[in-house]
Amino acid sequence: MKDKNSILYVQTSDAPERQYSPLVLAQTAKAMDIEAKVYYLGQGLKTLRLGQAEKIKLGSFPTVLEMINKTLEMGIEIYVCEASKQMLGWETVELLPGTKVVGAGTLNDLVLESGATMWF
Repeated sequence: MKDKNSILYVQTSDAPERQYSPLVLAQTAKAMDIEAKVYYLGQGLKTLRLGQAEKIKLGSFPTVLEMINKTLEMGIEIYVCEASKQMLGWETVELLPGTKVVGAGTLNDLVLESGATMWF
């Protein structure tokens, strides 16, 4: 069943300038009492590898690691695509704590359940 008051943000890129938007928007949605979820797919997983997110800091924004931690602290779930992990050959690679590795079908379910989906 579709939840009209929910937004799914999908991150597909590892480009530094594209890391902030889904996190800022998810945090803003939560502050607006909108259910928010973030799903990392494909090259987007590179940001979640231990030691990577703290290296990304643009302008006056905090590091991407700080943004991810705040997102998780706000109760916003961050999902990671298991198939993308396999595609990258990362069966044993550690990702940031608090993220949830899920099957590819989960993305389909989340899209169908969300009131809106935004891709980055």
